[in-house]
Amino acid sequence: MSSSAPTASHLDTATVILGSGIIGLSTAYYLSESGHTDPKSICLVDASPELLRCASGLAGGFLAEDWFAPSVKSLGTLSFQLHAALAKTHNGRATWGYAPSTGISLSQDSESAVGGSGEDWLESGTSRAQLAHHNRPWEEEQIGPLWLRRAKEGTMEVISQDGTTAQIDPMRFCQWLLARCQERGVQVRYPARAVSVLRDDKGMLHGIRINQGGAESGLPCTRLVITSGAWSPRVFSTLFPTSKTRIPISSLGGHSLLVRNPHFNPDASDKEVCHAIFATDTLGFSPEWFSRIGGELYLAGLNSTTIPLPDVATDVKASEKLIEQLKTCAKAMMLRAPNKDIEVLREGLCFRPVTSSGRPLVARIPDEKLGGLKTRGGAAGGVFIAAGHGAWGISHAPGTGFVLAELIEGRPPSAKIDALQLLS
Repeated sequence: MSSSAPTASHLDTATVILGSGIIGLSTAYYLSESGHTDPKSICLVDASPELLRCASGLAGGFLAEDWFAPSVKSLGTLSFQLHAALAKTHNGRATWGYAPSTGISLSQDSESAVGGSGEDWLESGTSRAQLAHHNRPWEEEQIGPLWLRRAKEGTMEVISQDGTTAQIDPMRFCQWLLARCQERGVQVRYPARAVSVLRDDKGMLHGIRINQGGAESGLPCTRLVITSGAWSPRVFSTLFPTSKTRIPISSLGGHSLLVRNPHFNPDASDKEVCHAIFATDTLGFSPEWFSRIGGELYLAGLNSTTIPLPDVATDVKASEKLIEQLKTCAKAMMLRAPNKDIEVLREGLCFRPVTSSGRPLVARIPDEKLGGLKTRGGAAGGVFIAAGHGAWGISHAPGTGFVLAELIEGRPPSAKIDALQLLS
């Protein structure tokens, strides 16, 4: 820690982060290494009895540098660079499966699936390939994914420029972030639920009350951060029941399969490459495939807005019908090795936090939206939120955590986030 840097190291300027997924962990990671905040004054709080059981641990892990609308372009670029820097410094390929990836659009008809730049592709049920602008015809002499069955009537297009897309295993990445935070002295409490805010005699935020194991206790803080993903609206309304502000985030349930790549050769793992396949409508949805280092294939794209958000992530129960639909898709699209059936490694259901605009929230919440609660000015206090990243939570997490740490400490943000404020 630099002796010349202003510090917020005392418990009376402590920071509580509600939500220990990838956004909360990234925030704690960068806040604890900035040199402006004592790591021991940071506490991560999560309501789930098991961490990383939702989108942060069960997501696809696809990263992109420039697939974003202008409102999030700066954040996306910063985050992609931070992903690369972390992987280079900490052996990310071996530790969390970081590797460059080639994005491919697979159309099942004569028309290309690629075009447009809308932010709302996720809710409209179309392919994420619509966001890319680097299309070029698939060159048959190039080495493509051996596991992908190619339909003669279909077309393929490469939709990522060299070095602008990558792949990670988000579970392993989050576990690495968590371990680094704990090594620095960041506290982690779970399962613990925030039930109310605590005010001093001037009406200022000076802590929260949490319920852990049925017992309630106070946790001091003047800086409160909400990074609870799809649960962020519930957390906000619980803590600020008199506020007329509503957090404009809803949940989108997404089922997934993790299967073994039947063509994986452990003896050639150092030469293993990753692909991201974005297909047009197949068997009722637009499949997304991500191949990972270590011989894993991740299949997703089967999303629904009608699946109720459970109380905590560990209450999630995947639909047998939808999992079977994914398995049917896998059998149709995978080119399996002789005498080998599909080996399913994991069935998953996670909830993405989505906004109607397609833009996440990354902001300090003005005091006038807190239902009468006041907070200290500048780096001494405040209530902050970072949520609503949709399918880009993994890709945007380091940049979001980095920028949020800057906001918390009263420093100018390294990305343009003016369009990501809470307006409602």
